[in-house]
Amino acid sequence: MSTSGWRERLGFVRPEGDATEQAEQKQLLQHEWLLLMARQRKRTPIPVFLSSLVIVAMAGHGGAWLWPGAWLLLMVGTLVLRYQVLGRLPEMPGMALTRRVQWAVGMNLLNGVVLAVSLGFGADFSDYERMVQIVLLLGMCAGSVASSGGHVFCFLCFLAPIVAATCLAWLTGFGGVHPVRWQDWLLSVLMLCFGFLLTRLAAEVYRVFSESVLIRRQQLHSNRQLLQALRQTEQAMQAKTRFLASASHDLRQPMHTLTLLGATLLRRRMDEDSRRIVNNMNLAIESLSTQMDALLDISKLDAEVVHVNPRLLNLGQWLGRLHQEFLPAAHRKRLELTLTAPQMACVETDPVLLERVVRNLIDNAIKYTQAGQVSIVLDRRGEMWRLSIRDTGVGIAEDEKHRIFEEFYQVGNKERNRERGLGLGLSIVSRLVDLMDVNLELASTAGLGSCFTLSFEAVDDRVAECQAAGPHGRNLQGLRVLVLDDEEMVRVAMHALLSECGCEVDCVGTTREALLKCMRHVPDIALVDYRLRGTDDGLSAIRSLRNAAPGLPALLISGDTAPERLRDAQTAGLRLLHKPLTTDVLIAAIREELASGAAAPIPVVSVAL
Repeated sequence: MSTSGWRERLGFVRPEGDATEQAEQKQLLQHEWLLLMARQRKRTPIPVFLSSLVIVAMAGHGGAWLWPGAWLLLMVGTLVLRYQVLGRLPEMPGMALTRRVQWAVGMNLLNGVVLAVSLGFGADFSDYERMVQIVLLLGMCAGSVASSGGHVFCFLCFLAPIVAATCLAWLTGFGGVHPVRWQDWLLSVLMLCFGFLLTRLAAEVYRVFSESVLIRRQQLHSNRQLLQALRQTEQAMQAKTRFLASASHDLRQPMHTLTLLGATLLRRRMDEDSRRIVNNMNLAIESLSTQMDALLDISKLDAEVVHVNPRLLNLGQWLGRLHQEFLPAAHRKRLELTLTAPQMACVETDPVLLERVVRNLIDNAIKYTQAGQVSIVLDRRGEMWRLSIRDTGVGIAEDEKHRIFEEFYQVGNKERNRERGLGLGLSIVSRLVDLMDVNLELASTAGLGSCFTLSFEAVDDRVAECQAAGPHGRNLQGLRVLVLDDEEMVRVAMHALLSECGCEVDCVGTTREALLKCMRHVPDIALVDYRLRGTDDGLSAIRSLRNAAPGLPALLISGDTAPERLRDAQTAGLRLLHKPLTTDVLIAAIREELASGAAAPIPVVSVAL
């Protein structure tokens, strides 16, 4: 039989892979085995020393203590030497790993030889004492399977001297002192068989040890790969967030200008053809603005600045308003948009976040339905209100249901038709319902349509408390407004729109100009862009303006959706409006800011530009 075949029969683990990998695995196993031997050395001395004391006690019962005592001292010295050497071997970089393994094997060999010498006392032992001695020696051999880590060669170096000396002593009658009987021959054969079985057991122990070391190494390698993949994923997510923020900012600036100019045109007299053109232009701008808002929602969720503010809401009346808003979009596609909801259906939820969820679901239903109807159904089941948005659209295949909530994924839109948006709506829905702790269910069949259902815990029908208060505040006629924006076209558009609303408008491009205007005529409110030129920024500008005019109401306006910008604005306690702004949103925000009272001081926030 070849050497490799003999090693495999004994249970050795053969390293796999190329020569380099095999060498690495061999070194790893040797190092781990040395560490195991260093740990096991603490358990060996006590049982060996106690067994040695028993042997010495039996050898010295007749008063001859010299040689037994000398052997005991030798045994103790061997144990101390083995303890010291095995403890230092794992951390000896100046010595080759193979040489350190040889030293460990040598310590086991020395231990076995010294124990085998104790058989020289057997000539004076009775049969009972000789049996006690052989039981002690073979017991230490069995214990060496664990203390040597099952390393076959190391174990054999301990086992061989003891078994060989024992067999020789019993087969020769301990030098002719005792008669040799057939039981002695049988006992010697049994000891050899016992030694062979222990060797096989040691080989199996070492195989398990080796496999555990290699598996642990593979797990560490896999963990490193997973950590690297996680870091790459996090970097990709950060890159995505930065890209969305940059792209959003660059696109929102001209979109904001177009929105303001379009709203200004609608306030002027014009013939029907011109008004129709302007209306169509504003619809296109509104569609693009909706897609920009989806990017903003994702940025807010990434920045973790979205908080749930629950209050009582009458779902019936609230859905009636949404139904009226979406009717024109449904009629343009010749779809029937129906609403079935009781007038008194109160729940406690965040109406702003819920509106974003339901708007996305209704908008999606209209986009993906080419014929038939979209139904909004609110019904009560027990203690729960269930709001369902059903459509007769394309439906969702079973294998796509788990993917539709991924960002930018769209069913059946490989050509990326812009009329279907960016594919962020359902991703936003999924994250918002988790944030609000609202249950969302999906039932859909490809080609037959879909049904999204939201479940809410019912509240007593206190309709008067559920009705949302409309915007209150002073009229904008004669209102003095200070606009600070570094984009000239935005200043022109803001001036045109606010002037049409009856405001007195001062537009400036820097904080210094804004301060000069503020010191000449204190404005009623300041509309300040977040990102200005150079080191200038909106937060610092509002802080400077409020130093000159304490309590000055101010709104921060930005096209930047970077998570850090959102967090900084929230920390500063300022309301942040995002470009492009519709006329209704801008006017409502101005009224609410004026009605809110005195402004709080702005904390110092570092702003990276």
